[in-house]
Amino acid sequence: MRRRTSTAEVRKLRSRLSAGVNKDKIRIVVSAGTCGQASGANDLIRAVKREVLAKGLSDEVGLRVTGCHGFCEMEPSLLVEPLRAFYPRVDPKSIPGIIEASMAGEVIEDLLYSDPGSETKLPTIDEMGFFAGQTRSLLAQNEQVDPIRIYDYIVAGGYSALCDVLDRDDPAWVVDQVKTSGLRGRGGAGFPAGRKWEFLAAQHTYEDKFLVCNADEGDPGAYMDRSLLEGSPHSILEGMIIGAFATGASQGILYVRAEYPLAIKHLLIAMRQARQLGLLGDDILGTDFCFDIELVRGAGAFVCGEETALIKSIEGKMGEPRQRPPYPVQRGIKGQPTAINNVETWANIPLMFRMGADNFAETGTKGNSGTKVFSLVGKIRNTGLVEVPMGATIRQMLFDIGGGPVDAGTIKAVQTGGPSGGCIPSDLFDLPIDYDSLAEVGSIMGSGGMIVMDESTCMVDVAKYFMSFLKDESCGKCFTCRKGTQRMYELLEDISNGEGGLAQIGLLEELALAVRDTTMCQLGGTASNPVLSTLKYFKDEYLEHIKDGRCRAGVCTGLITYSIDETNCNGCTACVKACPEGVITGEKKQLHFIEAEGCIKCGACKATCKFDAIRIT
Repeated sequence: MRRRTSTAEVRKLRSRLSAGVNKDKIRIVVSAGTCGQASGANDLIRAVKREVLAKGLSDEVGLRVTGCHGFCEMEPSLLVEPLRAFYPRVDPKSIPGIIEASMAGEVIEDLLYSDPGSETKLPTIDEMGFFAGQTRSLLAQNEQVDPIRIYDYIVAGGYSALCDVLDRDDPAWVVDQVKTSGLRGRGGAGFPAGRKWEFLAAQHTYEDKFLVCNADEGDPGAYMDRSLLEGSPHSILEGMIIGAFATGASQGILYVRAEYPLAIKHLLIAMRQARQLGLLGDDILGTDFCFDIELVRGAGAFVCGEETALIKSIEGKMGEPRQRPPYPVQRGIKGQPTAINNVETWANIPLMFRMGADNFAETGTKGNSGTKVFSLVGKIRNTGLVEVPMGATIRQMLFDIGGGPVDAGTIKAVQTGGPSGGCIPSDLFDLPIDYDSLAEVGSIMGSGGMIVMDESTCMVDVAKYFMSFLKDESCGKCFTCRKGTQRMYELLEDISNGEGGLAQIGLLEELALAVRDTTMCQLGGTASNPVLSTLKYFKDEYLEHIKDGRCRAGVCTGLITYSIDETNCNGCTACVKACPEGVITGEKKQLHFIEAEGCIKCGACKATCKFDAIRIT
C-alpha cells in the first residue's frame, strides 16, 4: 500500500478501484459485527469460503464480510448482492443452495424473511418493514464496506470529502458548512457541532489543540456507536481529520471502552491503513497539514461519558468531572483546548460534506437536522439498530419499524436516553423524536438507546433498576449525587417490597428535584429522570404498591405470591424439577402445590411450565 502525496492521487486510486468492480457479480454479504459473530456469522463465512473454493466459483461469487446491518434479532444473516435478497437466521448447511440459487438469479423462498403477522416471503431487503421504514445513511455504509479494507471505503466514496476540503484549503468555510448543516452532537446534549468547532478554531494562542471521539458507550441496551466503530471505522477517522483541518487541532484521541475488542481491532487496522496511504500523520496528502490519532482504552466507568471526566481518564487520572467553566474547548487535555464529539457525530461529517450542507439540513426538522441511529430493544418484535430522520415519531419507530408488541402484549411505555432518560407513556407516542420534544416531556435523546416496555413491566421496578445502576456508577465527587441516588434507590426498594408509605412518594420527588438541580455534572443532573418521569406518568402504579400492596405486573417479589392453578396443572413435575428451593410438592400426574413460606419467587417454575398453570397474584 503506497503513500499518496496528493488528493489527485487518491481520486485516481478511486477511479482505478471502481473500474475493477464487477457490479453484476454475485456477492454474499455476511453481517459480522459483535452480534453477528455471537450468533454464528463466522460459521457462515467459513461455509461460503468452502463452497466457493470447492466449486471453483471465485470468478462468479464473491464474499464481503461487513459490520452489523442493524437487524440484530435475525442474526446470523446474509444479504445477496445485487439481488438484494435477505436471508435471516441462516444455517451454514443452507449456503450451497443459496449460492446455487443466487447464481441463477433466483432466491430460495422458504429461507426468506416475512414480516411479523404475515406469511408472505419478501424477496428483497428493501421490502421488509424493518428496513423500509428507515432512512439509512450511516448504517447503509455498513453493508457496503469490509471494515478492515480501506479500498472498500474509498470505492464507496470514502475520503472524497477530505480531498474536497483540502483542495478548497479554507478552514473557516469548513466550520461554516458544519454550522449550515445544523448538525448537533449525537452524544446526548445536542450541542451544535459547528459552534463547538468555531470555539476551538478561535483558540489561536495555544501550541496544541485536541479533538476527541467519545466512544465510551455505557448505556444499558445501547450499541449504536459500537456498530459504527466495527462497521465503518474510516468514516470516524475521516470526520476527525476534517475536523482537525477546520479547527487547527494537531492531535486526536479515540477513547473507546475496553469491552469493545472488535471495534478496537478494526480501528487500529483502519488507522494503520490511513497512515500508509498518507491520510494520517505528517504532511497529509502532500500538504503542510499534520494530524494523527491515538487510541485510548477506557475502563468502562459510566461517568467517563461526561466530557470533563473523560479528559481526566485520558490523562491517566481518576475519571471525575470538574466544575465548568472553563469548558474543555477552553482548557481540556493537558490544559490545551479540546473539542469532544461522539462516534455518530464524527461519522456524520464526511457524509454531510458529500451530501452538501444544505441538503443535509433538509433531512429532519428545523433545529434537528439529519438522521439519528437508535438501538431498539425490549418488548418489541423487531429489535436492532434503527436509523430515522430527526422528527420521526415514537409510534413510527415502534409499530412501522419495530413491528409492534411481542405476542398479544400492549406497549405502555418507552424509555429513551439510557439510565438518565425518562419513561414516555403510550399516549405520547405521536411525539416527534428530537432533542427539544423529548426534553419537554421529561426525557432526553441521550446517545440513542430506546427500551420498549409492555404490561409485564413494573414502572416502579424500572425506576429502581436504573437508580441501582446510577448509584453504583456515581463517581461520588458531589454529595447530592452520591447520597441522593443511594437514598432514592432505598425509597424505591421500600415501595417495591410493600414497605413504603404515601409520605415516601413526596420525599422521593423532593430528593429527585434536589439531585437534578444541585449536582456538578450533567450525568448527575439527569439521574433523576427515571424517577421523575415514572412519578409523573405512572403514579398510579406507585399508589397501588403502597395502598393496595399490589404490583400489577407481577414483578415486585415482596408483593406477589406464586400458586398453581388446579385447572391447568397436569402433574408433569417440570416445576418440581425446576424449583431451586424444593418447595413444590405433588406426585406425577397429580395436582402440585407451592409452599408459600419457602418460595423465593424466582420465577423458575413459571418459565418451565408449558401449561400456564403457574399463577402470580
